[in-house]
Amino acid sequence: MQPGSSPQGRVLRRPAGQVLLGALLGLCLALAARANWDFQLIIGKAEQRYGNLGVAKGRIEAWDELIRASGNLPEKDKLTAVNRFFNRQIRFVDDIRNWRLNDYWATPVESLVKGAGDCEDYSIAKYFTLRRLGVPSDKLRITYVKALQYNQAHMVLTYYSSPTADPLVLDNLIGEIRPASQRRDLLPVYAFNAEGLYLPGQVGKKSDTKKLSRWQDLLKKMRAEGFDIGEG
Repeated sequence: MQPGSSPQGRVLRRPAGQVLLGALLGLCLALAARANWDFQLIIGKAEQRYGNLGVAKGRIEAWDELIRASGNLPEKDKLTAVNRFFNRQIRFVDDIRNWRLNDYWATPVESLVKGAGDCEDYSIAKYFTLRRLGVPSDKLRITYVKALQYNQAHMVLTYYSSPTADPLVLDNLIGEIRPASQRRDLLPVYAFNAEGLYLPGQVGKKSDTKKLSRWQDLLKKMRAEGFDIGEG
């Protein structure tokens, strides 16, 4: 359907005031979207916390540049760019060595400052970056799986082009993005996003993520770092 026409093809004429108000509202929303992540503020807060960031500042600035350069890409190209970026910028280090904790969910800034993270840190960074690039949360799920080859728990980000589609898997173990049907080495356990929790093969959400304390702690940390995020 063409802009300005009804389903029957009749032109709908609006008063000039409504047109102006709509244009101003659209401009405000566009400016708000661009202002969501102020990287000068984010870097400033990181420097307050960590001191001189050194080469880590370059990683955060490269993240900012990735977002600026990828905003107009088709969705599949956004997946490729984001997956490649974090797989290259972060080296795998488990939480015991990285944080002296058995399980720690790092924010993207924490991962980039360290230049290191484990599987959930890759998935978290990719999730929030793709959300910032306009990919709807209901297309993205942070997914716990069992990595059969290694016989251990693992986490990936999955992308659903539609609710019943074969999801694409963004993984730090394999750089290439492949459909889940081609990842026989992964056994899904459960998944979550801002919309809720999901079980394998389930289309609708199971329950809300307020029951996931680590997720809520992560959101709180990101807001303290200067991120304006609307996740649940």
